[in-house]
Amino acid sequence: MYFKKVETFITKLGYSISYRDEKEGIFCIESESDGVKNLIIGVAPPILILEQYLFTLKSDDKEILKSLLIKNRDIIHGAFVLDEEGKKVIFRYTMQIENLDLNELAGALNSLGLLLGEYYEEIIEFSRIGL
Repeated sequence: MYFKKVETFITKLGYSISYRDEKEGIFCIESESDGVKNLIIGVAPPILILEQYLFTLKSDDKEILKSLLIKNRDIIHGAFVLDEEGKKVIFRYTMQIENLDLNELAGALNSLGLLLGEYYEEIIEFSRIGL
């Protein structure tokens, strides 16, 4: 039920679905115009999870981690997080799925687009450190 609803919303919002697995509750979506590539959407009632991989940390650089935490304060929805190994930096947004509507999903995706638009230079720089 929720999977089809989310799929309809993704399509209405103009994102292309590059991968879908209804059994696992996973979508991978893209929107070149928004700078979104390989955004993972997990349908895991009672929540919906959006995750966008950004870059891999080459070292435990305190300044990068500090900058990401400071930026988290400016992000209205979602946050920068690390994967289980503490190496991959991901933008993650989690919301309740029961009453999810089109505007709420659009807001989550717009939040990511705005973040990437305003913070892309820093993200690119962070991804280069340690090369």
